[in-house]
Amino acid sequence: MNSRKLARQIIQRVLEEGAYSNLVLSKELNRDDIEEKDKGLITEIVYGTLRRKRTLDVLIGNFVKDIKLIDKTVLNILRVAIYQMYFLDKIPEYAACNEAVEEAKEVSIEASKLVNGILRNYIKDEKEIMVPGNRIDEIAYKFSFEPWMIRLFIKQYGEERTKKIMAGLNETPKVTVRVNEFKGEYDEVYEKLEQIGYDIEEGYACPEAITIKGGKGVENNEVFKEGLITVQDESAMLVAPLLELKEGDKVLDLCAAPGGKTTHIAELLGDTGEVLAFDLHENKLSLIEENAKRLGLSNIVCKEMDATKLNSEYISYGDKVLIDVPCSGLGIIRKKPEIKWNKTRQQLRDLIEIQRNIMENAWQYLKPNGIMIYSTCTLNKEENEENIKWFLDKHKDAEIEKIYIGNNNNFIYNADKSLTILPNDSMDGFFIAKIKKIK
Repeated sequence: MNSRKLARQIIQRVLEEGAYSNLVLSKELNRDDIEEKDKGLITEIVYGTLRRKRTLDVLIGNFVKDIKLIDKTVLNILRVAIYQMYFLDKIPEYAACNEAVEEAKEVSIEASKLVNGILRNYIKDEKEIMVPGNRIDEIAYKFSFEPWMIRLFIKQYGEERTKKIMAGLNETPKVTVRVNEFKGEYDEVYEKLEQIGYDIEEGYACPEAITIKGGKGVENNEVFKEGLITVQDESAMLVAPLLELKEGDKVLDLCAAPGGKTTHIAELLGDTGEVLAFDLHENKLSLIEENAKRLGLSNIVCKEMDATKLNSEYISYGDKVLIDVPCSGLGIIRKKPEIKWNKTRQQLRDLIEIQRNIMENAWQYLKPNGIMIYSTCTLNKEENEENIKWFLDKHKDAEIEKIYIGNNNNFIYNADKSLTILPNDSMDGFFIAKIKKIK
């Protein structure tokens, strides 16, 4: 099994066909003919190359007249090779070069000559690289982001914080799991994971989080199968506790799939009350049902529903409502680096109306004195603070409540009492606002 070739094929599917990197990668890595040590290399090359695509293209562009004229397969062979040479210390340059030339031969002899020429010139002249363009282009080369996204972040956060955000979004994410405290004690679960060979530490921000630093994949071990843990980012773990859940509460989760927050709500309710998990896509609901079963939860009811359309059946039904609305995902680029390249400025604008429709409906489903949590996995203020301002201006029975979860240096407590979480190696970028319905 040729690891680099498989990595290049995955990258190509993500960039050319719009496949999701995390899904296609996990599917390919489940093949029997891949050794454990190769899985790490393939993962590193796929995520690293996608993460650094713009930087790599500037490097390649130094050695060709027009990068747009290069065949797509050949371009991805070059990206993979230069990623290894530029960003990975352990791989000798000649090895990456030779493999790339061999793979290019499968395209054509001309392609292999082109690849050989570019890579040999790169090795010889890598200190002489030029970055054409202005200051934004330089930042784009250094952090590997599209200029429009950099300008958006600078406008909203200022240049210094933007650089921190981009550095955070380029981090390799740690795997974190949430202990199911309905089924097991934190310390017992922690010990069990250690006993079966995991290198772990306590979470960064959440009391129920465990960070897995090393060891094999999580989803095949007995602790997972027994329903004692759920894989979830720590940012997402902060959401459910903010609902101030009480035994017997009726909770509506309007955009529930894949169900991490839904099951967390159900656990915190101690399997009492009712958690209505809605999603637009029926096929995604089966995933929530499977997880609920594994976690020993019987208080979740899954239903297909479009959250942007009002369903009169649920007016004033919920004690609590969670809307983790569809968003641009700019906070989860660590896990899905292709978001850098497949999002457009217009797509961000188009989401606002969808988010506002969902907020309007959610508010109608909430009883007086109830709490609504609005959350996103983006850092775009138009989808975050600006939506909250619009909503509060419109609803006089809405009052925002202050969120405070400690003094982590990646937490921004906004002037409007909401919370923005900046990305780092432990947490995704995230936004949470808590709104109470006053009589």
